[in-house]
This record gives sequence, structure tokens and C-alpha cells, in this order.
Amino acid sequence: METRFEISQEAGSLGAIITGIDLRDEVDDVLFEQLHQASLEHLVLCIRGQQELTPDQQIEFARLWGVIEPHPYVDPIEGYPEMIRIYDPNPLTETWHTDFSYAKAPPALSFLLARTVPPYGGDTMFSSSYRVFEDLSEGLKTTLRSLSALHEGTALALSKGLEIDDIRSVHPIVAVHSETGRELLNVNSCYVKNIDGWTVEEGAPLLAYLYSLFERVEYTYRHRWHDGDLLIWDNRCLQHRVVGDTNGQKRDLHRVTVAVET
Repeated sequence: METRFEISQEAGSLGAIITGIDLRDEVDDVLFEQLHQASLEHLVLCIRGQQELTPDQQIEFARLWGVIEPHPYVDPIEGYPEMIRIYDPNPLTETWHTDFSYAKAPPALSFLLARTVPPYGGDTMFSSSYRVFEDLSEGLKTTLRSLSALHEGTALALSKGLEIDDIRSVHPIVAVHSETGRELLNVNSCYVKNIDGWTVEEGAPLLAYLYSLFERVEYTYRHRWHDGDLLIWDNRCLQHRVVGDTNGQKRDLHRVTVAVET
């Protein structure tokens, strides 16, 4: 079946731009399924030209994909408990990471709408956890399949009233995507503290090597924002980071997150 939009792949490993649709119009079952399949294939979708989308419409669009999961400790936008504001880059967001990997069930998808972007700077980069794992040697793949890692959130979460058990989980280092069944590398330098059952000294060299792979350009897509871009990314199989070169210029994006289970 022909898609109801134009789609342009932007990089070899992940990333595509979609034009020709207005999400203020009804998203019927056919259009949703076409977008869903495009998301599974490209991992990051940018739907251009959504400047007129209201917060309510962004939330309702996200709700088509699953159960909305409010941020556990960042204050929401007033009047919209499902939505938070993303603005100036900071040391946390400038680090390669997977959102909430410390949670017992990290979220599946994020929906980030650009309300105001600077004329330059503040790009967001993505790296494919599929490709990083697939290119490892068979020996290392076998070893990693037997290991798990301890993920832990930041002190900010504790200061907001969360308990340590809320921000600490052990997850397999090799995860399996819940929809595609593909294996992927599930460690990130932002939240992983150590390989479970190893000392910090033992785990550090291996983890440092694995983290470095996400920086390889052949696994990445760099998104330069335009006002009205709505990015959908699959948090289960990629990492992302912001490029902190805005020089203090105004940057305002609105994010809604969807849980794994629909």
C-alpha cells in the first residue's frame, strides 16, 4: 500500500524525515500503522511542519501509540501533566543516554515537538543500539548475553522525593526489542554504574569500550531542528544526546513519553 506521506531516509543506520501530513487532522488506522512501521524501520522519525499542533493535539497523537508516562520528577508544563519542557542543553542531556534506563520498565517512545529553536546549535544526535551490537564479534556477543548491568538515576531524582528503589534496576546488557525481536546493546554511560556481580575496576574497561561505540559516526543520525519538527524516537533501541552549542540562545521543545505496554 502506498504511504500517505513522503519519507526521506537521512542516514545509513537510523533517521527519516516525513512531510505531507498535518497531525491536526484525524490520524486514522491506516495512517497510524504506516507511521508505526516507519518508526520500527527508521527508529527516529521527524514529522515536519507541525507548528500549529496544540499541546492537547500532541498529547492525543502520542496516546495513539500507548500509555502516556509522565516524567517521574521533572515538573510538567502548567495545565499539561503529561508534558515537560526541554530547553537549554546541560551536562546530563549532553551525555549519550537512554531515557529512564534506571526504571523497572523504561519507556518505549518519546514525542518531542520544537516550539522555538535557535538559528544554529542544539542539534540532537541519535545512535543505533541495534547496529552497535550487530557489529560486535561473535565471542563478545556471547559473553555480553550472559551479563547484566546496574542502572541508577541521578541525585536530582532523590531530591524530588523518589526512593532509591525507584531509580535503581538491573537489566540485561543484551536486550531484545519487544516488537521487532532484534537484539541490541543496553548500556549507557549516563545511568549504568557497573556490570552486575563484577567490581567497578573489573567492569570499567569493558563498559568504556562499549560506550565508545555509540560515538562512531556510521551508527548515528544528527538532527538539525526546525520550528514545528515533531520527533518520534524509539527509546528501546537507540541512545541520544544534545549538542550543547546554543550559546544561550532560546530553545523550547515539548516532550511526551509513552510507556512500553499499550
